[in-house]
Amino acid sequence: MTNQSLTEKTPEKRIKGINHIGLMTLIKREVFRFLNVYTQTIIAPMVTTLMFYTVFALAFGGLTREINGIPFLAFLAPGLVMMTMVQNSFSNTSSSLVISKVQGNIVDVLMPPLSAMEIFIGYAVGAVSRGLIVGICTTTVLSFFAPIGIHSAAAIIAFALLGTFMLGSIGIAAGIWSEKFDHIAAVTNFVVTPMTFLSGTFYSVNVLPEFWHGLAFANPFFYMIDGFRYGFIGHADGNVMVGLIFLLVCDIALAVLSYRMIKSGYKIKS
Repeated sequence: MTNQSLTEKTPEKRIKGINHIGLMTLIKREVFRFLNVYTQTIIAPMVTTLMFYTVFALAFGGLTREINGIPFLAFLAPGLVMMTMVQNSFSNTSSSLVISKVQGNIVDVLMPPLSAMEIFIGYAVGAVSRGLIVGICTTTVLSFFAPIGIHSAAAIIAFALLGTFMLGSIGIAAGIWSEKFDHIAAVTNFVVTPMTFLSGTFYSVNVLPEFWHGLAFANPFFYMIDGFRYGFIGHADGNVMVGLIFLLVCDIALAVLSYRMIKSGYKIKS
């Protein structure tokens, strides 16, 4: 019997509905992947955030400064936390995909009966989980040094989820597009880091010149940091509801892009 006959007579494996076992396995793999190296993925970002906080508190006179009547350190802390969260969400998905492609084991994800949507959800949940764990740990440590209060828990949760999901989706798209680690480094250095630093993390965008002020309001990173900060201190440079809607639209668009890239097999099924 020829190989062609065997192929024609072998029924294709299909799972109707959601492959819960396969999806949960992928989620667990993505979560335990970063938990197994927690010193690099959780403790290191936490220490980096504390260093940023210390530099701005001591070297730049943050102990006496105020922004819109709010102590600078109280204004700074939420922005630093959100910056750390989204950077780690991006790193989780992008590094996972690039490592799998470089090592050649991306087939371990593509061969099982997982749909493109299930693969996307698995990677996205891993990214959000890492971002939230880093955020909780960093906020807890910062609370010993910074005057951190809670104005709106709903805003904190909403913007944390939208922000980490957005960067997780960007990480999926970047990881699929990248062929080597240099490509991911380029996306990080020329897209993610600049947009994060120019989003009002360390300052109020109201002090910017008119052109840069308008440009800041087109930056989705501004809305995630501004809304997250509002949840802690009750002050926002922009409109919180506009930011919520803006991020939701961006999240949907990026999720569709990442899903289509997975479904089409772009640079992962060649």
